[in-house]
Amino acid sequence: MKTIKVLGTGCATCQRLLNDVNTLVVKNNWQARVEYVTDIATIMSYNIMATPALVVDEKVIMIGHPGVAKVEAALFKALAE
Repeated sequence: MKTIKVLGTGCATCQRLLNDVNTLVVKNNWQARVEYVTDIATIMSYNIMATPALVVDEKVIMIGHPGVAKVEAALFKALAE
């Protein structure tokens, strides 16, 4: 099972990404566990300069929220690896 993490500080964009990821996991029947990481020290350990960020199996695949279609495409690619 893959692990998907949404790194965020609780802002509206971070919440939107988390909600969209959860919806996509259900819609596509992906075998993945979704976690929401808000701890600043943990977020900083990923060497990112902005949130939200999307992580699959400890690899940052996206920073920001460019829209549901792009998030879905990135997840399809990352979950296939």
